[in-house]
Amino acid sequence: MPAYQPWAQGYRPHNVPAPVNGLAIASLVLGALCFLPGAGLVLGLTGLRQIRRRGERGTGLAVGGAVLSGVGLLLWALLFATGGASALWHGIREGARDGATVSLTEGQCFNAPGGALTGVTYDVDTVSCSGTHDGEAFGSFRLPGGGPYPGDDAVGDTADERCQALRDGYAMDGWAVPEYVEVYFLTPTEDSWAAGDHEVTCVFGHTDEGGDLTGSLRNDETDLDADQVAYLKAAHVLNAALETAPGDEYVEDDLPGHKAWAGRVAAALGEQARMLRAHSWPADAAGPVEGLAAGLDKARAEWTKAARAGDADTFSAHYENGLDLIDPVRAVIVRSVLGLATTPPTAGDDEGSGTRMQV
Repeated sequence: MPAYQPWAQGYRPHNVPAPVNGLAIASLVLGALCFLPGAGLVLGLTGLRQIRRRGERGTGLAVGGAVLSGVGLLLWALLFATGGASALWHGIREGARDGATVSLTEGQCFNAPGGALTGVTYDVDTVSCSGTHDGEAFGSFRLPGGGPYPGDDAVGDTADERCQALRDGYAMDGWAVPEYVEVYFLTPTEDSWAAGDHEVTCVFGHTDEGGDLTGSLRNDETDLDADQVAYLKAAHVLNAALETAPGDEYVEDDLPGHKAWAGRVAAALGEQARMLRAHSWPADAAGPVEGLAAGLDKARAEWTKAARAGDADTFSAHYENGLDLIDPVRAVIVRSVLGLATTPPTAGDDEGSGTRMQV
């Protein structure tokens, strides 16, 4: 007896069912999930054509997927037309931000859960600044996006630097800020960063966790007069230079760095004196301001000599003389005449900087 011939290509044994079309399955899944409905519709129609040509199964799946995908397309079109898609995405982002920082408007006061400003804070309640509160927002900024989360340390370092810089624009008179006030910042988390949250909020809070603030700390151009603003802007020039002191505490460890710093301070003293003399002061303030400017000239000469010192001992001698000539006490008379705070901050506690000696 001759052997049976094998089944020719294109034929199947009667007991082997035709396969189900893969595009039909994919179309039904996408249509049911309302995910990429446009793709689901295309896959469903393409699957129908393949089923007819190849004799495959899955006609019902392809039709169902195409119908559901078509409905999905209509729903998405309706959402975009009515703004619902934007609201949906906003809700998704807010959910992803859970545990992240909250955006506060400059000047808003708030209470945080448990009164803690350290760690991560999201659920804060805004309150009136006239009563007790945990914190007061004084500025905000966005970190550069377009990449992965920079890490807690990098975010914290940037927030510290930028918030310290924003502080003077909100509370221009540093002497009016109580010594128990500290600068804090609310930053994004790694999870909220992925959802587009790159905002840092700078806030004032109490140095003691759980301590309360009372009243607003704001004193800027919105509530200071022109003479007060002119004086404080000049003072900030020197403060900014003083805060660039080298990291090495001892002159012997970095004489070039200290000399460069002294040069910056000398230049700032010259600019501060120029700004004070350029303003038209009231009659009762003109004399005290000129006396202060004359003292700044003498201080500038000492800091200039320190910048040119050939050794650490010479630097230290001129540095000490120059430091004495910018003692904050020398500014009390001018401040009193201008109606500004007259109690100098405790050395080392002036808004968190040991070299900050606002005059």
